[in-house]
Amino acid sequence: MASPNALTFKVTRQNPELIPPAKPTPHEFKPLSDIDDQEGLRFQLPLIQFFRKNPAMDGEDPVKVIRDAVAKALVFYYPFAGRLREMAGRKLVVECTGEGVLFIEAEADVRLQQFGDAPQPPFPCMEELLYDVPGSGGILNCPLLLMQVTRLKCGGLIFALRYNHTMSDAFGLFRFIFTVAELARGAKIPSVLPVWQRHLLNARDPPRVSYAHHEYDNIPDTNKTLIPLDDMVQRSIFFGPAEISALRSRLSPHLRRCTTFELLAACIWRCRTIALSLDPDEEVRILCFVNGRGLFNPPLPAGYYGNAVATPVAISTAGNLCKQPLDFALELVMKAKSEVTEEYIKSAADLMVMRGRPHFTVLRSYIVSDLTRVAVEDLDFGWGPALYAGPAEAGSGVVPGLLSFHIPFKNNKGESGKLVPIWLPANAMEVFVKEVEKMVKRDDDDIDLGDAQKSSIFIASARL
Repeated sequence: MASPNALTFKVTRQNPELIPPAKPTPHEFKPLSDIDDQEGLRFQLPLIQFFRKNPAMDGEDPVKVIRDAVAKALVFYYPFAGRLREMAGRKLVVECTGEGVLFIEAEADVRLQQFGDAPQPPFPCMEELLYDVPGSGGILNCPLLLMQVTRLKCGGLIFALRYNHTMSDAFGLFRFIFTVAELARGAKIPSVLPVWQRHLLNARDPPRVSYAHHEYDNIPDTNKTLIPLDDMVQRSIFFGPAEISALRSRLSPHLRRCTTFELLAACIWRCRTIALSLDPDEEVRILCFVNGRGLFNPPLPAGYYGNAVATPVAISTAGNLCKQPLDFALELVMKAKSEVTEEYIKSAADLMVMRGRPHFTVLRSYIVSDLTRVAVEDLDFGWGPALYAGPAEAGSGVVPGLLSFHIPFKNNKGESGKLVPIWLPANAMEVFVKEVEKMVKRDDDDIDLGDAQKSSIFIASARL
């Protein structure tokens, strides 16, 4: 069988249609929070889910099932059927117009098996699996969701969507998708009702910034060290139990209590910095998206589907990060994450209002988001759990190439672990792969990341 990344196929699409809520919904204006509408979240993020054929669903059309469930879900999540407007002070407000979300019906002359035993980013022909409807990709005055359901020759299906990140973080967006799945399976109402309440993450009056928030530093690019985007390669790396254990064995005993997210973030930040061959005296940063839902007292409501994230930053010179052992990077990541509290998030909201909703710092930065607690593997529209559910690519964002995700994943050996898509210049990617190989290699190992027979790590790649 050809490599999944060399796969080509034909997709036949129906004309895009707008799916409005199944019942009338209020026409009103609902402001986003001051965390939602920061510049760094004003982008569209593509997601994709693969589902096998389910003989129990023979005779059911997945397009109709999901289309109808989306319409029903929009009755509860009716702001998604509206459009964003920008008001004074760059404040974003949803006009709940009930116009609906964009929906595309499609068929592909390909079988799910041709995507490989364990589909992973980058996906072949992604532009066919999620058609970019002309004029739909803006932030303002555009549909807030774009969906495509593609039937496959084998009876499986692919559900892809793109959403406006200002409306929701990953937890909030998947709460909506889980609702669609519940309704598709016959539920009458969501098991968790949505909660708007964006005022809970608004700036205080008067605003008071109580942290330094170096994640929003304005740094001039005097050395022209933004990543060039003309020869980029995307790869996905799987970290299974053996690789995670090998990384932990490199740590000092007092650091082995770290989370897997912290461990992998530190490892990849270090290897990525080595691969980019930066001036040793230049500052490099890692920004970690941290879910703040449980940090509030009381916690945010279970149905809150807005952005409830902070982006604490760890900073080092490139030289120190590359020369010091993994302990050094890990301690920086752990310290940055530990700073996030309810007050930290409120302080960030205050900063947004006082400084015009700035973008977080992107110069020599690496940004990482943990999706392993979103339970995407439980997503089921009636065809069974998703074979893959998560971001369609690495590098999404206002500034391409900086953002990676940690995605729950089961490889083709049945091992559960974390999948991390990476986007880098082609020459840097080669160095990065070798550095990761060294980090996950024990003294008695013979690991080659390019050979799935030798290691549970495997890499899919594509030039972008």
